[in-house]
Amino acid sequence: MKKYISTIAVVVSLLVINACQKGEINSLNTPVVDGITKDPSRSDLFNLVTGAESGMRNSLAVYIDGTGIIGREIYRFSSAEPRYTTDLLGGGTKQLDNNTFYLTNPWAARYQVSRQCFILLDAIKNTRTEVASDQQKKAFSGFAKTLIGYQLLLNINLTNTNGARIPVANGGTLGGVVTDPAVVMDSVLKFLNDGKADLTGSEVIFPLSDGFLGFKDAAGLLKFNRAIAARVYIYRQQWASALAALNESFLDLNGDQNKGIYHAFSTNGGDLANTLFLAPNGNGEVRVSHPTFATDILAGDNRLQTKTALRTSSASQGGLTGNRDVIIWSSLNAPISVIRNEELILIYAEAKIQLNAIPDAIVAINRIRLAHNLPPYAGLTTQAALITEMLYERRYSLFMEGHRWIDLRRYNLLNTLPKDRPDDDIWTKYPLPQNESNL
Repeated sequence: MKKYISTIAVVVSLLVINACQKGEINSLNTPVVDGITKDPSRSDLFNLVTGAESGMRNSLAVYIDGTGIIGREIYRFSSAEPRYTTDLLGGGTKQLDNNTFYLTNPWAARYQVSRQCFILLDAIKNTRTEVASDQQKKAFSGFAKTLIGYQLLLNINLTNTNGARIPVANGGTLGGVVTDPAVVMDSVLKFLNDGKADLTGSEVIFPLSDGFLGFKDAAGLLKFNRAIAARVYIYRQQWASALAALNESFLDLNGDQNKGIYHAFSTNGGDLANTLFLAPNGNGEVRVSHPTFATDILAGDNRLQTKTALRTSSASQGGLTGNRDVIIWSSLNAPISVIRNEELILIYAEAKIQLNAIPDAIVAINRIRLAHNLPPYAGLTTQAALITEMLYERRYSLFMEGHRWIDLRRYNLLNTLPKDRPDDDIWTKYPLPQNESNL
């Protein structure tokens, strides 16, 4: 365990303030861990689950802002933090820093959740049957493995070919940095598939936040697991597997497109607020859509109004200007999406396009278009044209949910992103964190 913790020791102190939420273990290398894993009570197990779910929110805003800035979805203006308009946009001679908040905070937070999940897995092995039955233990382990896979996916999304380390169980030997993102994603799938196996036939007794409303039982968690797996399968270009995973997920072509799993936030004492919310028309801290969000959108597309709002006056910093506030999150209590039905419909469309099942793909695309005040698709029905249309719908439907930069990278289209200043850059990946490189 100590060997694993060394990979995040440099930055874990940055998380301590935010980690004191809902059962998260601040230090994963202390006697309290042994006490929990040797003979856990039901309350201990519940706290580990709640802490892992809570920990997924740590530095999430930094992750979404960073990918949104690099992917030219937004500008983030801050009187206190100039690196949003310098490093992340490659302003002048700036480079992405391998030892600063926009990388090390989300990176360490994801491994922190994974470590808490491994502690849960250890605890389950030593849980007495009067505390949890075998079926109930399976639910704990299935949930833990699902979260480990999901957290690893977010980190490899950042560093891509700079690599990541595969999380290992307590006492396991830490492997080297794996620089092939396909290999890392296959490890993600292994965690997810092992989680699926455990969740099948299990019984959930642990509490989850209302971010999992409608998905709190074993059947619901299986659908969540398969939804994340479908996302990974399209990254791996395994189109038939993506469709198979969707069939076991909560995909509903005719259903509520906002149905899904969310990170829950609140301003209650001891909880975390959603810092992606910024009041409209602010000055010191501003999050505005990139100007191309409005100029590239189709006439009548209601996502212009539902995701952004025109400011009373433009905001500027570092030679950049935006005039539309991001309004996806309505308050500090607003949830942040993990995965929604709208994304699943678009995954379905993408897989169908890639398999040349064109009529099915158009049906799915039209579900999205009609939901956003657009007429049915009437363009070319070639695979290339439909990929362009699918990427347009993903851009606007999944705006600021952490996808556009990754989508353009996997379709080799990062060169289509605008450079707003002559010396700006389009980054293809974050560097490996310095503390990982020093091992």
